[in-house]
Amino acid sequence: MAEFLTSQSEDFSKWYNEIVQKADLADYSPVRGCMVIKPYGYTLWERIRDELDLRFKATGHVNAYFPLFIPMSFLEKESEHVEGFSPELAVVTHGGGSKLEEPLVVRPTSETIIGHMYAKWIQSYRDLPVLINQWANVVRWEMRTRLFLRTAEFLWQEGHTAHATREEAEEETQRMLQVYTDFCVKEAAIPVIPGRKSESEKFAGAVASYTIEAMMKDGKALQSGTSHFLGQNFAKAFDIQYLDENNERQYAWTTSWGVSTRMVGAVVMSHGDDQGLVLPPHLAPIQVVVVPIWRKAKEREAVLAAARDVKERLGKLVRVELDEREGLSPGWKYNDWEMRGVPVRVEIGPRDIKNQNVMVARRDIPGRDGKTIVPMSEIENRIPALLETVQNAIYQKAVDFRDGRIRDVERMDDFVEAIDDGFARAFWSGDREDEARLKEETKATVRCIPDDQPGGSGTCIYTGKPATEVAIFGKAY
Repeated sequence: MAEFLTSQSEDFSKWYNEIVQKADLADYSPVRGCMVIKPYGYTLWERIRDELDLRFKATGHVNAYFPLFIPMSFLEKESEHVEGFSPELAVVTHGGGSKLEEPLVVRPTSETIIGHMYAKWIQSYRDLPVLINQWANVVRWEMRTRLFLRTAEFLWQEGHTAHATREEAEEETQRMLQVYTDFCVKEAAIPVIPGRKSESEKFAGAVASYTIEAMMKDGKALQSGTSHFLGQNFAKAFDIQYLDENNERQYAWTTSWGVSTRMVGAVVMSHGDDQGLVLPPHLAPIQVVVVPIWRKAKEREAVLAAARDVKERLGKLVRVELDEREGLSPGWKYNDWEMRGVPVRVEIGPRDIKNQNVMVARRDIPGRDGKTIVPMSEIENRIPALLETVQNAIYQKAVDFRDGRIRDVERMDDFVEAIDDGFARAFWSGDREDEARLKEETKATVRCIPDDQPGGSGTCIYTGKPATEVAIFGKAY
């Protein structure tokens, strides 16, 4: 099957589009820019969703749901917000055969409708903090789309919180960024760089935006999660006030933060290879596939019985599938499951039954090097342990790849060379206009001002002015 897959080195973008479809993750919708998420892709999203949801609830957040339709006047209350989203809005002007008195915006994000509700719910300092998350779909009318990475409609979670003090809101903003970082590292096996967005890249209406930036296998950056300190901007726009302990009215301090189905694309592009997907075991919809092998009809029942027994034993510990499809060769099945990125394959045939062994193959190490013989009596211990080994190995491989493509630069010639291959790291003191010119000249943007700063001072890579902060630059999706 892999011979029909474009190699990453030949055309990474084409490889990505092919693998998303060939691995049954998603397909194109009849509506331009939208996608149909197929069961295998949706199960992967469910794994992402569930792992994040556990973390949200562990930090005190609860889930709720807010309307899909938002009055246009709500967006207009926060001028910077509406200006930032205007080009991407989908607007409903008619309903039930009649023109609406006020146009309704199909949710691009929910700060405005949630701000309206918080103004009703929050009256006293005793009502704070409010820590709410919602899992929903949003619509942003993107001109250039790609499955999972940038679609007109996508799924996500958006957290919205309100606090009594600036300090609490800023602490929340950083806490949720750390939650995203923890998820990416421990579950998605994706190394990320947490940091602050530049002024031109921050969320419309935010005081400050923070991000986790990941490097894909073509060297481009993917913004994988964001957390925004909104200050009192939306509180003032929507009159979110409370009586403090001195019985004086104060505006609340708010935050918002989100991760979307773009994370599915991040997993694909961080780990996949020319054979297909390489899924981290913690997120893989199927962690282990058992493939029975026989050549003679008389061997079939014994092999299937042994394979079903292996599946039953492993099924108590891991997510396992038994491939009983008829009329397909073992080699075809191997390629099929490799395309789907299943982390571990267990092969069992007549000789294995006789020797009371199984052959175990790792997806992350192709060929004979990734195979090992495991006694049947040890599979309950060895297979789960192997999955953790694979998880760690995939993460380390991604770390090594990323770190090998980040270059510290001091001259623009080196800068241009670095961003053609990965990330450039350099001192920065430019403003919005400087960054716009830099992007026009090089196609690169400030991905973030990383939390991990070297200290000291230097010269801005672009303006030549004195600088005290180092930025990560790259071309991005």
